[in-house]
Amino acid sequence: MKKILIIQDINEKGKQLLTNHSDYEFEVIDDVNNPELKNKIVDCDGASLRTGKLPGEIINLGKKLKIISRHGVGYDNIDLETCKKNGIEIAITATANAVAVAEHVMFMLLNISKRKNMYDDCVKNGNFTDRNKLPKTQEIWGKNILIAGFGRIGQSLIKRCLGFEMNVFVYDPFVSSKKIESLGGKKVEGFKDSVKIMDALSLHIPLNDETKNMINYDLLKTMKKNCIIINAARGGIINENDLDKALNDNLIFGAGLDVFETEPPKNDNPLLKNDKVFLSPHTAAFTEECMIRMAKETTQNIIDFFENKLDKSKIVKL
Repeated sequence: MKKILIIQDINEKGKQLLTNHSDYEFEVIDDVNNPELKNKIVDCDGASLRTGKLPGEIINLGKKLKIISRHGVGYDNIDLETCKKNGIEIAITATANAVAVAEHVMFMLLNISKRKNMYDDCVKNGNFTDRNKLPKTQEIWGKNILIAGFGRIGQSLIKRCLGFEMNVFVYDPFVSSKKIESLGGKKVEGFKDSVKIMDALSLHIPLNDETKNMINYDLLKTMKKNCIIINAARGGIINENDLDKALNDNLIFGAGLDVFETEPPKNDNPLLKNDKVFLSPHTAAFTEECMIRMAKETTQNIIDFFENKLDKSKIVKL
């Protein structure tokens, strides 16, 4: 009997997959800060994890632990070095969230470009006759968008951008021009040079030493004043203080953030009071449909691992 610890609860349909297998039993612990986590992880063979941080000191307690299955695609909330040292595999839900995140990017892009909050407030506050005094919105038709990172989410996003007749450019050193062109995009080689001609930028890259603070004030100074930046990848890729300053200095049009360097963001984060930023609480994948898909893929990855049939594309290389 394999013991599975579900760290932070998931949709019932994901847990049902484990219930349907007589070889598995599971327990749910809602909070990574629950002191019981240290006791529960000792005897488990596998674990699932959502957005909470799982430090090395906790992972080391799992002497039987063989796999951690992420409910999502990012894994910077797991101590990778400890996993590597202990021979623990990490799996991700590689196929579940692409559509939801791509739709969320378009949702943010359209809300920002059409000044949703300002126009909505105008009507609701009884200021309908002030409509000619409002700042104008902007179209996304015919505009240049750079998709940085061309995995499943980027490839899902390009279809939606092309549906709005945008000109799509892609920055991803690991994807061929042929692949990008076959999906209707154009590959760019230099990130810093290419952002200078973009009207929109959507980030879909991991957070690492190379990408941390990749979007900073010096780069923002080179961008078009009508540019919109969307980050539904990882906090820390954008320097948040620099972004706030750039928006206040009218260097770019606006920004949409689903992720933050510190989550939840601290109360003194200046972006919380900046009306040029559209924010969501790391919920780009929180559609009803996606939560079911991710829960099922999370537990299926655990089952597949122990049955030696886990797709290699879902395993993180440590």
